[in-house]
Amino acid sequence: MKQRKLKLEELNRISIKEFQETEKIPLVVVLDNVRSQNNIGSVFRTSDSFLVEEIILCGITATPPNTEIHKTALGAEDSVNWRYFEDTIIALNTLREEGYNIYSIEQAENSLSLEALQLNKQKKYAVILGHEVHGVMQEVINLSDGCIEIPQYGTKHSLNVSVTAGIVIWDFFKQLY
Repeated sequence: MKQRKLKLEELNRISIKEFQETEKIPLVVVLDNVRSQNNIGSVFRTSDSFLVEEIILCGITATPPNTEIHKTALGAEDSVNWRYFEDTIIALNTLREEGYNIYSIEQAENSLSLEALQLNKQKKYAVILGHEVHGVMQEVINLSDGCIEIPQYGTKHSLNVSVTAGIVIWDFFKQLY
């Protein structure tokens, strides 16, 4: 079967205003000291694609407006709601007060495999993605309701932050949308 690539105007994407009025999945993505502005931009773009409620940027994580973030976000930094917290602990305490179940995406003792994750559409969730080298800080893990781990079968012990975000956000979207 022959297939023709669709033109941009055939994709029927919604406007930023329509996006902001669209119901989102009950998911907040927390970036805990993510240093790469390209990773940050990619998380914005993925969050736009899958109707993430909000991104929380913490610590050294750069914030929009930012030319480097824009290179990969391609405008998603204008559609997806975001907040900045200097301290990730304060961000998590705020999320807990707002009723979120909080999970660190990290390889840890007793972590839950992403493939075993079962979400409840009646609950709100926050996932924390950490620094590219050091991961999620232990004190942040301590405040989490648990850790979720993406199974890996090769020689490398971790995935890129933006790839991890894409896998996790997609899995949450499939269960919560």
